[in-house]
Amino acid sequence: MREFKSKAFWRAVLAELVGMTMFIFLSISAAIGNSNNTSPDQEVKVSLTFGLAIATLAQSLGHISGAHLNPAVTLGMLASCQISVFKGVMYIVAQMLGSALASGIVYGTRPEGNKNITLIHTDKLLLFGSSFCPPHSLSRHDVTGSAPLAIGLSVALGHLAAISYTGCGINPARSFGPALIMNDYTNHWVYWVGPMCGGVAAALVYDFLLYPKFDDFPERMRVLVSGPVGDYDVNGEETAAVEMSSK
Repeated sequence: MREFKSKAFWRAVLAELVGMTMFIFLSISAAIGNSNNTSPDQEVKVSLTFGLAIATLAQSLGHISGAHLNPAVTLGMLASCQISVFKGVMYIVAQMLGSALASGIVYGTRPEGNKNITLIHTDKLLLFGSSFCPPHSLSRHDVTGSAPLAIGLSVALGHLAAISYTGCGINPARSFGPALIMNDYTNHWVYWVGPMCGGVAAALVYDFLLYPKFDDFPERMRVLVSGPVGDYDVNGEETAAVEMSSK
C-alpha cells in the first residue's frame, strides 16, 4: 500500500512505459533498416543502436525507475529480492504496453518492413539468457566512469555476438510488441524463456553468492512485500523536481 499511494512510484512506472516506448521505436526502426542491405554493417548498426539507446535511457531515467526496460531484468531483480512483487508486476505491464505502442507506431510509419519487424529466426532458435549488467549498478558509488554506458555497451556486445544466430531477442518485451502487432507468435516462447531464465540466474548468482545485499531471509521477504525503503526514491519522501534556470 505504501508504494501504491506513492506518487514517485507511479512516476517510476510511467518512466518505464515511456522509456520502453522510446527504446523499441529506436531499436526496431534500426533493425528494419534497408531490406537490400545484408552486409555485416547492418548488424553493427543494429547492435550500436540497441546499446546506445539503452545507455541514453538509463542515463535519463535511471534515477526515476532504475531503468529496467526489460521484463527479464525486472524478474531478476524480483528473484534477488531487490524490488517488491507489486513493483515487478507493474513494471512488466508498463514495459509490455510501451513495446506494443512503439511497435504499432513503427508498423504505421514503416509498413514495408513488416516482414522483418519480429526478427524471429525460426531456423536458428537458441535460448539466449539476458545476463548483462543489472540496473542496480546505477546506484553504485564505488565504480568510476559511467554505469549507463557500461550497461549500454554490454547490450551492444551481446547483440554483436548473437544477432546473427538468434536475432538476440534478450528482451521479452521487445519481442512481444512486434509479435502482437503482426499477430505472429511463432516460437515466441523462446524469447521469453531464454531471457527470463538468464536474468534470474544472473541475479541469483550476483545477489546471493557474489555480492549479497541482505544477510537474513526475513529482510528479503519484507522487500518483496513492501519494497526497499528509499530505493530509487520510490518509497521515500516525495522530492520536488529541480528546474533548470538560465544564468
